[in-house]
Amino acid sequence: MTATCGVPAPTRRLRLGTIDRPQTHDPRNQAPKITPTKEPVGSATPDVTIIGANDSRQNRTREMQLIPEALARAHMHDRLREAQEDRQSARLITARRMQRRAERASLRARRALAMAVMH
Repeated sequence: MTATCGVPAPTRRLRLGTIDRPQTHDPRNQAPKITPTKEPVGSATPDVTIIGANDSRQNRTREMQLIPEALARAHMHDRLREAQEDRQSARLITARRMQRRAERASLRARRALAMAVMH
């Protein structure tokens, strides 16, 4: 199989697929995955062999999962307290404004009464 110039013709080699470019996308035609033989399949060796350590670890993870909820609850409590303080200060401002308005009306009434008595 040589070309006319004495250069061998390119042969079509069987090209194996890679992870990025699999040979086929059909899972039935892909080669089965080979698991490493260093560690048995599903071997999750426990980190601590002390009895009861797993329970405390589970409680810790449960607490860790509840931390955002506790933070949200504390944040909400702070926001509610701030809103209540804002409402209270708004009520106080309104009450002072109404008191000044009532004082001005009272002064106007006294002046009007004094004018009526004088004339």
